Amino acid sequence: MLPFYKKILVTTDLTPNAEFAFKHAVMLGRRNDAKIYLLHVLPQVDSTMRGYLSSVMGENQLEEFEKNNMEKAREELKKELDDFAKKELANFPEDLARFAGAEVAIGHPVIKILETADRLDVDLIVMGTHGKGFIEHAFLGSVAEKVLKKSKRPVFVIPLPK
Repeated sequence: MLPFYKKILVTTDLTPNAEFAFKHAVMLGRRNDAKIYLLHVLPQVDSTMRGYLSSVMGENQLEEFEKNNMEKAREELKKELDDFAKKELANFPEDLARFAGAEVAIGHPVIKILETADRLDVDLIVMGTHGKGFIEHAFLGSVAEKVLKKSKRPVFVIPLPK
């Protein structure tokens, strides 16, 4: 049986090349009459930086700052993602109708991508990759590569143009 995609999750890092992977997902969505979801993950502040900030600001003030500002940032980014999709699909109303919405998660990108894919029960994950050089890849790894290794779903990795 040939695969049929009803729900597609597109991850984005909000770089100028983000539309490239999104356009691939739109074409897949068009071919399969699939719903398209857009996801951006805000990474959490690492423990070292959090410890430093806590010592400077005080734990209670840091928690209050995070609570107020992270939610505001999430709302602004969600609006930016919605606007991005609407702009990209403005001339294609049938594709805009397939856009099921945008989400902004906070946490480790790989974990949040996989959790969102599970929660939405998507059939496919589409993501771009920057094609880092050997040195950067060896030390930093790749979100796309980690998602590929850990996902139980098909993952289309789109190399972004330089």
